[in-house]
Amino acid sequence: MTPTKDPAEPCDQKADGAIEVTLEKRRMTVPASSTIGEVAALAGKPTTGWHSAVAALLDARLVSLHHDLYDGAEISLVRACDPEGRQVYRLSLSVVIQAAVRNLFQSAVRLVVGQSMGGGVYYDWDGSPAATPANVRALEKEMRRLVAEDLPIRYRRVSERQAIRMFREHGMNDRSMLLSTWWHESVRLVVLGDYFDIRHGPVAPSTGRLPYFALTPMRGGILLRFPEGRRGGQPQGRPRVLRALFDVYRETKEWNRILGLGTAGQLNVASISGEIDEIIKVAEGLHEQKIVGIAEAIRGRGGVRVVLIAGPSSSGKTTFAKRLSVQLKVLGVNPVAVSVDDYYVDREKTPKDKKGEYDFEALEAVDLEMFNNDLTHLLEGRLVHIPRYDFTAGTRVERSLWKPRSVGERDVLIIEGIHALNPGLTSQIPDALKFRIYVSALTQLCLDDANRISTTDVRLVRRMVRDRLYRGYTASQTLSKWPSVKRGEAKNIFPYQDRARIMFNSTLVYELAVLKMFAHRFLLEVSHEDPAFAEAYRLLKFMELFVGVSPDKVPRTSIIREFIGGSDFAY
Repeated sequence: MTPTKDPAEPCDQKADGAIEVTLEKRRMTVPASSTIGEVAALAGKPTTGWHSAVAALLDARLVSLHHDLYDGAEISLVRACDPEGRQVYRLSLSVVIQAAVRNLFQSAVRLVVGQSMGGGVYYDWDGSPAATPANVRALEKEMRRLVAEDLPIRYRRVSERQAIRMFREHGMNDRSMLLSTWWHESVRLVVLGDYFDIRHGPVAPSTGRLPYFALTPMRGGILLRFPEGRRGGQPQGRPRVLRALFDVYRETKEWNRILGLGTAGQLNVASISGEIDEIIKVAEGLHEQKIVGIAEAIRGRGGVRVVLIAGPSSSGKTTFAKRLSVQLKVLGVNPVAVSVDDYYVDREKTPKDKKGEYDFEALEAVDLEMFNNDLTHLLEGRLVHIPRYDFTAGTRVERSLWKPRSVGERDVLIIEGIHALNPGLTSQIPDALKFRIYVSALTQLCLDDANRISTTDVRLVRRMVRDRLYRGYTASQTLSKWPSVKRGEAKNIFPYQDRARIMFNSTLVYELAVLKMFAHRFLLEVSHEDPAFAEAYRLLKFMELFVGVSPDKVPRTSIIREFIGGSDFAY
């Protein structure tokens, strides 16, 4: 199904009421009332399958196929198999699953979106009847009925006041709370049948473009699984979900209960009311309590000589390691810290990926020979001078500034870095001497019950702010490198997370409100002609949903200080 306006044949010559557009390098003259979807249909673009268009880039802005056109517009179609298209596909399926729940159970069951895992997204199932296998099968059957009927997914624009009233009348108070700090005169809604919701981004024009998904019952909730990669197709087999990851998710939900926060709307209201001061204190206290517990587990195990701390980019590993070191000292254990980051090779020696870009996430970006020699000497009790890396210059600092380190018999070596759990990094150390920790930035908040905040986006904003402030990279450069970073993480980091004995969630419930104070300006520095503009524009729209909180409120030992500066710890 194509968007709703009736298509018209393009004119050979531009006439009154006609405009000229460029669709993927093809110049076309079309009626001024045309939508992108209508022009795509005229050009014979596919409307079914994993390679069908689900959205478009209109002058480098991600928009829906319903979007009206204007003279001189440049259009690139976004297919479901594209990275941006997968985001649209997932957002579209979130509309379908919520509509299906409404059709089957009315208001008796509420699905609350949770963490990304197992190739999909987990939903808490709140209400009666319960998430039995039979009820989950019924829900999937209803979703497939909606897809088979190829129903239009429409947009509707209403006043902010009317939107708030509509959501309150339907018991969707999480949405009305988010809109309570909305300063636009109108709100765009997405509508599927009787179901409506806030439009948080482009969705597919109809349900028929969303045939690939699977539902799996899981621990009192459900897992909505998506197609992966460019080949697509129905998700196959049983999902693989790490028990430790799910346990951290449940722990995070409990933290949210203690804080009384679960959505961006609740955070915004707290920021305006002044309750944010207390929330920051409690959130930081929960972090500290968890770190104390990890320190006690290390001391209690006995025989640990090496603590390995790994995690993806901008997960807060460095500050976590420093705070863990403090708690180990409180317990009478002397930590000696070594950062893998200090063993990066000079930038021009960094390996490159298939696109010819520096692959900073590759294990070979680390001077493995030097690292292993120093590690062996430290455990033998020798004095070692640990290098220091200057990320701005892309080289190590001069040797006279290197840090002398030694490890006594009762000391514990703290090794922190993205590859710390890779057995290739510490192959010379017996496993009995190791205690492995995985640090991640699992999202604590969701925008509302139906729309999650991507863990990847939180880390991207963290990294962008830090890179712009302290590592000599513009926002554009960070955004451009991010796809390569993610590819490196998928290859070099995530496969080893199940080796961890403990997982630590470094995200703080309030952090996006603080990061906004920096990220908003840095994103505005990306020019419209920049290849990274589409991503910058998306993040700008995302950050607009948060009420800013002054960085002065952030404690000086907080993990967030690793990215915004002002920490009591030296980096």
